[in-house]
Amino acid sequence: MTLRQTGLNTGSHDLPVSPALDSFMGTSWAPTPLPADQRVPGYAALPGRHARLSAAFPGERLIVPAGELKVRSNDTDYRFRPHSAYAWLTGLTGEDQVGHVLVLEPAGPEGHEPVLYLRPRSPRGGDPVRGAEFYRDRRYGEFWVGRRPDLAEASRLTGLATGHLDDLDKLLTGPQPAGTRVLAGIAPSLDAATGRPGSPQLAAGDAALAAVLSELRLVKDAWEVDQLQLSVDHTVLGFQDVVRALPDALRHHRGERWIEGVFNLRARAEGNGTGYETIAASGAHACVLHWIRNDGALDPGALLLLDAGVETDTLYTADITRTLPLSGTFTDVQRQAYELVLAAQDAGIAALRPGARFRDFHHAAMRVIAEGLADWGVLRVPAEQALAEDSGVYRRYTLCGTGHMLGLDVHDCAKARAETYLDGVLEEGHVLTVEPGLYLQPDDETLPLELRGLGIRIEDDLVITSDGARLMSGALPRTVPALESWMSALLA
Repeated sequence: MTLRQTGLNTGSHDLPVSPALDSFMGTSWAPTPLPADQRVPGYAALPGRHARLSAAFPGERLIVPAGELKVRSNDTDYRFRPHSAYAWLTGLTGEDQVGHVLVLEPAGPEGHEPVLYLRPRSPRGGDPVRGAEFYRDRRYGEFWVGRRPDLAEASRLTGLATGHLDDLDKLLTGPQPAGTRVLAGIAPSLDAATGRPGSPQLAAGDAALAAVLSELRLVKDAWEVDQLQLSVDHTVLGFQDVVRALPDALRHHRGERWIEGVFNLRARAEGNGTGYETIAASGAHACVLHWIRNDGALDPGALLLLDAGVETDTLYTADITRTLPLSGTFTDVQRQAYELVLAAQDAGIAALRPGARFRDFHHAAMRVIAEGLADWGVLRVPAEQALAEDSGVYRRYTLCGTGHMLGLDVHDCAKARAETYLDGVLEEGHVLTVEPGLYLQPDDETLPLELRGLGIRIEDDLVITSDGARLMSGALPRTVPALESWMSALLA
């Protein structure tokens, strides 16, 4: 099985191409080279990243694909985003990276030589196989999806040696080194070519590669933190846009969709798009933790839970949640519930510092939640009993964890081993979310009527510093008075 399609991806409704047209299309095109000094963002960090990965697997071939197109419907593909590990190792983040593969080839005591195998820019005429690709191939042709770099341009952009994807086909069918590890489950044709089963259960060697690629990204360098701050700043603008748009959204029969669209406009205007599907959940919809249907009307007396993040062009994403009163003012019951969640978040943030266990901030936040629920009389047992490992009954009203690592993925570094992440300790340069919530289901008969259907989450992004943590999303207010004042000013 080859990694590259050599046939033309034409559609059933395409017009036939005459020999005269084909000949004419192959002539009289001016050169359009990329600027010679253009480099990928983060260019200077790439050699160090390669060296760290190389040191983990001496003498082994390491294969990291960008991924492949996935069909959305019929002849329409989903928008392509390269895999985060590939983007981190190459600096290449665009939709033109479909099918590309980075190979770290063993190179003796010096470690590895990274080689980027890619589909270069199509020749315009003259090539009997690919000469018409630029105008006839709907998936890869330049007239259809835009210009790609040629091999030399890609090498200048990244500082990497480059090869044609056809050469990767030959490499994988030739003599193999003693060990080959693949970031499997990302590119089906690559999995097939390297004998991977394509199942969720990875071979031990491949699973170790996936784990190390996550673990190497846990601590962010200064450039990465700047990218994450940029994504946060753009997300703040998106939240402001949403508040300004509330009068229109309240009038629309699917106001949640209106809000989603307003935020997503900002995300596309300022970056690559959203880092995940926007949650615009009003009323009881906010009790569904990952509500992305966003098809409900807005009740001016209800709350809106907005969980959204802008992904930069370099693919780093923010992840922020605010719960807002659609009227602009919290009711007494809404305020009571909101302030419990805010107190839990404050406790979680206070637990963040280098050397603290990753789970410490979750435990700190959940203690506040459990004690508050007990004080309200919702819990039928003391908070201490509810918090015990053999109980956890308080989780009926909160359920999920209190945060996660953040970076190129919204749930970043998810393949890292537990001992380095979930059971590990915080380090300077970790970026994470703190996001406690209360999800008081509308049909929960253990709750008083006035609490049923309330869903509240407050989520902020923080970077661990030498002596604590910096709130990256502090430009968005969190307290009740500050939120009400902020909304009033935006709606004036």
